[in-house]
Amino acid sequence: MAQSGPRILDDLAKLMTDAAGMAQGARREVETIVKTQMERLLSGMDVVKREEFEAVREMAILARDENEKLAKRIEELEAKLTGK
Repeated sequence: MAQSGPRILDDLAKLMTDAAGMAQGARREVETIVKTQMERLLSGMDVVKREEFEAVREMAILARDENEKLAKRIEELEAKLTGK
């Protein structure tokens, strides 16, 4: 009976290790399923990638700056034409 105590603890430790491994495997499987479903959902939507958004945003900023410069230039030219 002296060995039954440690044997039970060894069995319990093995059981806990196996349970932790199963839980980790289940977690990975759930993550994979969720990731797949999210990718499927996003691919069905009209969503742009971050890189594309940033590129268009930069183009809009440059266009706005250019419009401001042109508006100022038009004002200067109109002022010259009217003799002011």
